[in-house]
Amino acid sequence: MTTDTPSTHSTPTPDTLTPVLTDIWDAPRSWTLATYRDHRGYEALARANEIAPADLVELVKSSGLRGRGGAGFPTGLKWSFLPPPDGGPRYLVVNADESEPGTCKDVPLMMANPHVLIEGVAITARAIGCEHAFIYLRGEVVHVYRRLLAAVREATEAGLLGDLVVTVHAGAGAYICGEETALLDSLEGRRGQPRLKPPFPAVAGLYARPTVVNNVESVASVPGIVLGGAEWFAGLGTPKSAGHGIFSLSGHVTRPGQYEAPLGITLRELLELAGGVRAGHRLKFWTPGGSSTPLLTDEHLDVPLDYEGVAGAGSMLGTRALQIFDETVSVVRAITRWIDFYKHESCGKCTPCREGTFWLQQIMHRLEAGRGTPEDLQSLSDIAGNILGRSFCALGDAAATPIQSGLKYFRDEFEAGCHTPARELFPYGRSALHAPAHEEVPV
Repeated sequence: MTTDTPSTHSTPTPDTLTPVLTDIWDAPRSWTLATYRDHRGYEALARANEIAPADLVELVKSSGLRGRGGAGFPTGLKWSFLPPPDGGPRYLVVNADESEPGTCKDVPLMMANPHVLIEGVAITARAIGCEHAFIYLRGEVVHVYRRLLAAVREATEAGLLGDLVVTVHAGAGAYICGEETALLDSLEGRRGQPRLKPPFPAVAGLYARPTVVNNVESVASVPGIVLGGAEWFAGLGTPKSAGHGIFSLSGHVTRPGQYEAPLGITLRELLELAGGVRAGHRLKFWTPGGSSTPLLTDEHLDVPLDYEGVAGAGSMLGTRALQIFDETVSVVRAITRWIDFYKHESCGKCTPCREGTFWLQQIMHRLEAGRGTPEDLQSLSDIAGNILGRSFCALGDAAATPIQSGLKYFRDEFEAGCHTPARELFPYGRSALHAPAHEEVPV
């Protein structure tokens, strides 16, 4: 990780990147307590136990840490929203329900180094006065569930957590439970559906008690802030988007994987680290934060990957899930797959999302098959516009934004869907990663 501010835009190289969250991922048995303690593990917790809770909150606020789950809300500020103690319980809930198509940073973090999350949980619990913390994990990742359970057991038996109880809870695999209030309903044993706000979780969250809900990476960043200090963390990234983060590169890139860097790095710089787009091809479009964020194109290669920079380009930083697509990919086909996902995962609570995703799916499948009509393009725009900002939670918005950005940048491909199937314009075999460019997969 480079400590240069993005204004200098010196291109990072593997030698200048100093990892923090990913520091011990390549260490032997990196997930064990012994390995973690060999690399200063739980030193931050020992230091935090000597700091007053209110000062811990101020430390995180001063660092500029913003939520790493997509929304980017200041973490310390969220902690400070809890009302004064009233003698009753208050809770910390870690949102580990990573489900966004293309997003793959929290699962490898928990798999490679679960103790950094648990140490962050213990420090956060002290800061907010919590005695019972929950880690809500996506139930399909059983290997991560077992690793978290083992890590909590190790830390508890070593006496590192004191009186803090940490419960690892496996959900049933619903994307909607990534929304914090739907997650709380699921944790309480009810169907996972978003709640009406206010009241916000800080006032009435889990079991109607004050609750902080934070993303895995947000909480895992806290030990580093305690050890390095707020000034060190704020010195990374940009003035309004401080610190470091994990950028997940997938798709048509030479070396896909996790790249930890300061916020404000550009896709051009990340692609240079990753070996560029696969040989013989060029970048066509990409997502800066998973499938729920508006598409960007090769004209946005130098957009700083921070909250303000990406927003200025008309998209969202989201979860920093950089899905890279070259010229062999049909935009219509890619968006159709995402719409299939969002229609399937809609909880059905609100009409715009429940009905809108159904009709988006019908139209997108017609266009992919080459059976669309000119009226379908107008209907797509109208339906997406009526979903955006009108659904009960952000799931509806997630379905609408790829449609709108796709029409903005690649309208000609949507128009082609009125007469030619996508499989003819963009044969499957050409976009396959492990097939020769000349070979086509039978339809």
